[in-house]
Amino acid sequence: SLESKKNATRKLVLIAVMIALSVAGRFIFAPIPFFKPITAMVIISAVYLGKDAGFLVGAMTAVISNIYFGQGPWTPFQMFGWGITGFFAGVLSNQILRSKLIMIIYAIISGLTYSFILDFWTTVWTDGTFNISRFIAITATSLPVTLVYAVSNIIFLLLLFKPIGKKIIRVKVKYGL
Repeated sequence: SLESKKNATRKLVLIAVMIALSVAGRFIFAPIPFFKPITAMVIISAVYLGKDAGFLVGAMTAVISNIYFGQGPWTPFQMFGWGITGFFAGVLSNQILRSKLIMIIYAIISGLTYSFILDFWTTVWTDGTFNISRFIAITATSLPVTLVYAVSNIIFLLLLFKPIGKKIIRVKVKYGL
């Protein structure tokens, strides 16, 4: 856990920087619908800082950026969706580091999973209960959005993974993290 480690404060500062970059990325790309760097930043954080950091970056990006974009009953689902993306990216970090193909596949799976989580929320919100027919309809109609989101995950990871990863490694070495 973060609290029990010698350099916990230093790691938390690095995590806070990654959250800030992720939130800033959401703001910067706000004019382009569904094309956001959040998932890429969450995956990068998890791969280089661990599954706990990945979860925190995902969950906190949702709640902090929603101060501007709007908080609502969907926020916990966004927090969970991006948080779980980070957690599993941390679990799969060795495989993601070894293979660009695995990174791309994970980017696609992350986009689909996040969208399914939000489609689940939309279904429950619409009907007050889970309705499989409504879920299928919502998932089908949101497919174009999901595809744009999955493609943006790939593009941002291909552009940002190595340069940000190198910076994180440099900071980790410099401060003994």
